[in-house]
Amino acid sequence: MSHPSGTPGNITHPLPSYLDPQHLGPWGIYLQQVDRVTPYLGSLARWVETLKRPKRALIVDVPIEMDDGTIAHFEGYRVQHNLSRGPGKGGVRFHQDVTLSEVMALSAWMSIKNAAVNVPYGGAKGGIRVDPKKLSRAELERLTRRYTSEIGLLIGPTKDIPAPDVNTNGQIMAWMMDTYSMNVGATATGVVTGKPVDLGGSLGRVEATGRGVFTVGCEAAERIGMQIAGARVAVQGFGNVGGTAGRLFADAGAKVVAVQDHTGSIYNARGLDAAALQAHVQQTGGVAGFAGAEAMANGDFWGVDCDILIPAALEGQLTQDNAGKVKARMVIEGANGPTTPEADDILNDKGVLVLPDVIANAGGVTVSYFEWVQDFSSFFWTEDEINARLVRIMKEAFAAVWQVAQENKVSLRTATFIVACKRILHAREMRGLYP
Repeated sequence: MSHPSGTPGNITHPLPSYLDPQHLGPWGIYLQQVDRVTPYLGSLARWVETLKRPKRALIVDVPIEMDDGTIAHFEGYRVQHNLSRGPGKGGVRFHQDVTLSEVMALSAWMSIKNAAVNVPYGGAKGGIRVDPKKLSRAELERLTRRYTSEIGLLIGPTKDIPAPDVNTNGQIMAWMMDTYSMNVGATATGVVTGKPVDLGGSLGRVEATGRGVFTVGCEAAERIGMQIAGARVAVQGFGNVGGTAGRLFADAGAKVVAVQDHTGSIYNARGLDAAALQAHVQQTGGVAGFAGAEAMANGDFWGVDCDILIPAALEGQLTQDNAGKVKARMVIEGANGPTTPEADDILNDKGVLVLPDVIANAGGVTVSYFEWVQDFSSFFWTEDEINARLVRIMKEAFAAVWQVAQENKVSLRTATFIVACKRILHAREMRGLYP
């Protein structure tokens, strides 16, 4: 019997176009990151192809009746990248630029992130290509419920647990939980996390990602001899993640000198009032027009004179075009995938310490794990207990990554991938292949 590959028993079919590293986009960036870590995986490298192929990718049509009686169709996704270490875990984003490549990459980064902080989850992600700002509240609810029904065959408290992401929140999660519960005939609070506290949500969840960014930032600063008190901080995105991180750094004595979001960029060399800016953003929807700052050109934001830069908006923000402008000693990735591989190399050559998303912003999924555990037991912890457990896990995870980086003389991103990929592939190897 002949084999197409020429090697008996080792047939590998070409990758579909959307998995091809040449088909760039977020998924292509993730594949480059896996290639960089492969030489450090030892005997587990024989399983590395597992990381390059999502376990499942579901594309669904989401039709809804609009308020004016017309029927609109939206495209939705749910991707489960890897389930070797536990059920899928990852957010759902509503954004007009959502693509399959993006959702696949985000699901893969969730696999890495969950393994890096050692919570018993695999990686998953979902999204709908829609501008939610153009929908009424009733239309948004119908969209959410229909999408939940369409992906209902994949999700469940022990199968795949969605959470909030870009343009989704506790209300969206409440609708998702209710829809799933109605379809299975029983209240299933554990099917999503990031819910309102009254519906089984966890205290501390809203600020968890920003608190994790702050925690690993402080841990890294201590190791490189940087004082947080007096440090100048620039933040892109000032929502739950960037806003919380900025406020916590300010409370620790740092100065938030520049902030950028979709409404513009603002600057104050003496330091912005982070708490007042958070309130302004909640009231107006953005940083533009904040009284305690002057406007600056968006392109100038990346070159602002600062010690710590926190990209906490969308992916692909730090590129080869602007990475050379960065003056910060440390970049803490609050967003998912904000730095391209080319920008990573530029920053590394400049001696900038990059704290990668897969460890830096893992506070959110860590507290989501706490919420899931609390829902199963119907026993809830205090906010102080939540924050203390979060800080302990983040510190332990960062210490492990830092040690691997020092031992292998690699970046923190590669070190995080080494730690996480080894955990995922070890689980894959121990479980074996069925049938």
